[in-house]
Amino acid sequence: MPPENTFMKKYLLFSKVLPRWIIMLLDFVIVTWSFASSYLIVNRFEFANILRGYFFIYTGVYCIVAVIVMYLMRVHIGLIRYSNTRDVLRIFGSVFISSILYMLIISIWVKPYLHVNSSTIDLVLLVNFSVSSTLLILLRSAVKSAFNYINNYSSSKKTTVLIYGSDTSAVLVKQALEASAQTNFVIAGFVDADTNKINKEIQQVRVYDINKLPKLKEKRAIDKMIIMNHHLDEQSKKTALEACLALGIQVLTVPPSDQWIYGKLNMQQIKDLKIEDLLQRKTIQIDTTRISQDLQGKRVLITGAAGSIGSEIVQQVLQYNPAMVILCDQAESPLHDIRLEVEEKFAKVPIKIFIGDIRNYDRMSKLFTDYRPEVVYHAAAYKHVPMMEENPSEAVRANVLGTKNIADLSVAFGVHKFVMVSTDKAVNPSNIMGTTKRIAEIYIQSLKDNPINKGTCFITTRFGNVLGSNGSVIPRFRAQIQKGGPITVTHPEITRYFMTIPEAVHLVLEAGTMGSGGEIFIFDMGEPVKIVDLALKMIKLAGLQPDRDIKIVYSGLRPGEKLYEELLNDGEHTMPTHHEKIKISEVINYPYQKVADDINELLLLNKQNNDMAMVNKMKEIVPEFISKNSEFEGLDNRRTAPLQVEAKKLRILQD
Repeated sequence: MPPENTFMKKYLLFSKVLPRWIIMLLDFVIVTWSFASSYLIVNRFEFANILRGYFFIYTGVYCIVAVIVMYLMRVHIGLIRYSNTRDVLRIFGSVFISSILYMLIISIWVKPYLHVNSSTIDLVLLVNFSVSSTLLILLRSAVKSAFNYINNYSSSKKTTVLIYGSDTSAVLVKQALEASAQTNFVIAGFVDADTNKINKEIQQVRVYDINKLPKLKEKRAIDKMIIMNHHLDEQSKKTALEACLALGIQVLTVPPSDQWIYGKLNMQQIKDLKIEDLLQRKTIQIDTTRISQDLQGKRVLITGAAGSIGSEIVQQVLQYNPAMVILCDQAESPLHDIRLEVEEKFAKVPIKIFIGDIRNYDRMSKLFTDYRPEVVYHAAAYKHVPMMEENPSEAVRANVLGTKNIADLSVAFGVHKFVMVSTDKAVNPSNIMGTTKRIAEIYIQSLKDNPINKGTCFITTRFGNVLGSNGSVIPRFRAQIQKGGPITVTHPEITRYFMTIPEAVHLVLEAGTMGSGGEIFIFDMGEPVKIVDLALKMIKLAGLQPDRDIKIVYSGLRPGEKLYEELLNDGEHTMPTHHEKIKISEVINYPYQKVADDINELLLLNKQNNDMAMVNKMKEIVPEFISKNSEFEGLDNRRTAPLQVEAKKLRILQD
């Protein structure tokens, strides 16, 4: 690059901006020249007027008026390189007001007192309005174009990008990127599926057919595509995103323009597309009226309030103006963080923090005594399959004993509604964690027929994995990619259902309004996702190539892990509800006394620290529990044939 261009680039991009007095001086020169030229042209260069002084009087008065008006309207304070439509309107306004004031001064002062009269002054002002405003705008456009040119083409390290869409939002993104000194993007064009806009130009940039993306990638060497991160569930955008991944085009997201900082797009707001965004589905519509009727003015307890699901329940419940929300968890620091967040956002709702362990009945009893909750959302649980397989006694204590404590206290204190958050791993469980959740489900269901229960409605919600939850596969893959790999996948055929945390909690709240007691609500999780496909997409989203940049290795199924999860969402095995995403599982009912006796025996074995005997009892309570890749598989081999037959019958009934 020539030295003078290097200097120009540094000056325009990184230098101090032009002083305001220089901009004011340039505007003054343009205004003076414009009026003088207009006067001479309209008067056909009659130098007799000039010699009589009319020219200098008219021009001088106009320049004084125009400079004062432009100063008061702050035409000179904007950075020229960032000029926009508002600046153009400000210029037109200042020239128009200057002309009106000038005519008043001519009529009131110049003609009567200086006896200077010109019959062509109206026409002069009309010509001057066009010439002056045009030149002022051209000045700003020229500087802005020079800035953009040097910014876009003076460096060899530029990134060629496309912008998805061609609506107002997409145009605003283009303008923001071109105006920023921090960006290294060259805008190659817009891409759209709207046939009415394809091959048109918007602000000197062409709109391309999204279906032509492969040719465009080859022809223009496209590196990245920028997309607004709202409405990512639209099918046309999903198609575009999949095409980008296939072509190795990295996808970046920007927030909607109403979220830009001080109305300008900050380069830090441009982020890599996350796999969570790619897996988003159409926004779920919920009946907020029914939920509001359930929660408004009520005292609501949320156990596991510091966890991924629990904290989202807290956020959503607070939107319905409850009388009080009690946040219960044993994790001190995360609970402190969620407290600070919600107290700032929902200052009018009383929020009580209760640090305690759901396994401690006496401590939980104090919670119920002090706050008398009317609605309970029970999200506290141990959830990691391999870890619980290694520590079955703790899984039983947290997921069975803990749930039993909260449920029993809910009955004792007359809670109106108890909603339990369960998991798809409780269906035909193959591990300790899933089985403990299934036992908790059975106990919750049995309480419907407990004669002591005077009206507490027990509801269970069951769904699969949630995107971005603590310890889930996506954060782990992301961390492995950041370290340069490899990504570890347990099996090439393993699949899982995924749902966003807000989506899952929406459905939990909605299902909570439906139940009359004893139901298990199953959520529509969409199509299952192959974990290896998830890993491949995450690598590509990071702008890397699988196998070349990041390798995938298979570590083998972990203890208790299934290849496929089951949701019981087949129409033959579920009953529909008024919400298309929620169905009721047709499950068998268990008599309360039998369930209570079995669980008490299980908890007694738990106290004896005899894991084998305890797990064997779990298999009796849940006959469909067949261990996989676990030290407890031997217990299944010793079970009698009649028990296996009975398990098969129970599985059929449950399905």
